[in-house]
Amino acid sequence: MGARGPGGAGGPTWRNWARTQSATPLRVARPRDLEALVQEVTTATAAGRRLRAVGSGHSFTGAAVTDGVQLHLDALTGVERVAPRPDGNAHVTVGAGTRLADLNAALAARGLAMRNLGDIDRQTVAGAISTGTHGTGARLGGLATQVVGCRVVTAAGDVVEVSPGHDPELFELARLGLGTAGVLAAVTLEVVPAFRLRAREAPMPLAELLTRMDELADANDHFELFWFPHTDRALAKCNNRVADDEADQPLPLLRHLVDDEVLSNGVFAVTNRLAAAYPRAVPPLNAVAGRALAGRTYTAGSADVFVARRRVRFREMEYAVPREHVPDVLRAVDRWLRTTREPVPFPLEVRFAAPDDLWLSTAHGRATGYVAVHQYHRMPHRRYFDAVERIMAEVDGRPHWGKLHGLDHVRLAALYPRLADANRVRARVDPTGTFRNDYVDRVLGPLP
Repeated sequence: MGARGPGGAGGPTWRNWARTQSATPLRVARPRDLEALVQEVTTATAAGRRLRAVGSGHSFTGAAVTDGVQLHLDALTGVERVAPRPDGNAHVTVGAGTRLADLNAALAARGLAMRNLGDIDRQTVAGAISTGTHGTGARLGGLATQVVGCRVVTAAGDVVEVSPGHDPELFELARLGLGTAGVLAAVTLEVVPAFRLRAREAPMPLAELLTRMDELADANDHFELFWFPHTDRALAKCNNRVADDEADQPLPLLRHLVDDEVLSNGVFAVTNRLAAAYPRAVPPLNAVAGRALAGRTYTAGSADVFVARRRVRFREMEYAVPREHVPDVLRAVDRWLRTTREPVPFPLEVRFAAPDDLWLSTAHGRATGYVAVHQYHRMPHRRYFDAVERIMAEVDGRPHWGKLHGLDHVRLAALYPRLADANRVRARVDPTGTFRNDYVDRVLGPLP
């Protein structure tokens, strides 16, 4: 979802969705097929130019920024192959430029679904997995854990099909490596039969939620909470699978329009504009919002429950912390906000994930809680984010690769035991640094 405007001599100016990053690439390329993609990569490598695939521009960091070739994969989309599995699941190969919203629709038409999703579906498949996008579920991993194969175009122009059984180290870097293994042309995902979720949303005191957090995370397939700063009010969201023969309980259309469009986007946009104009009004505005929280229960297809429409622009930082530290982290953030009265109209979001073994996964080797902080794009965010980042450092928090943070490869090497392995594979497949940029250099470090 990048935006374009008048640019300099190098070409059009690109900006990401959050307006936190911009670039003036030397060349903008839109390869029509795999052959054209290979040509773009080999030409860039031969000329010593850097090349980055841009996805939908939904990363808050500089992951997609380049002064060389900016690559759009809009032509490499759609379902390529569906391979049913003996266990009832299926392996589905899709073009790497496919938007998650389109993937969800294509899977639903075939009676299939992703087993877990984040709450935004604007990203491309390649961009989402490469930056570690995740949903919530204490027994489930992020999107990259659902990847079972990748088609990668390396810096030399080789088209390589990688999987756990074929060049497993390159597979590790390809499925979650900030695009440093090469350009993803296609991704194979393990998907499941389509399922429905019963969504239960209920306002609760923050203190009660902090006490019951482990219980709620373990008792539900997908549990998350939203907490309004400067209040003791939070919203608990518990989503669980329902049996195929269980009757639908859809959300009435009027309730959907009021809750998800009028309140969550329309009224919320007005609230944030008021907060930007009158920062001192944020605590009472949040108090009103907290008191307005209302419970609801409904049943819908999984993607319809997972995905929310976000029309209010914001900045975001998210950290993955050991799950047992989540309550202490929230209490520390609450103390800082109450002490400083920093105006923050956006709620904090807390989600959960199972441990995994992906080299650069934020949940590598530990049960994880994700704490995401947001700020309206017209309001200062630096002091707030810096304070939260200091709190996260005390519990060895790992930043989301696609969201704002201040860490570099020196600190990240201490947090990721396989970072050196990732860099070793980078050096093997991209020795001239075709897929580098400033952000990659900062967070992964120089090539060996």
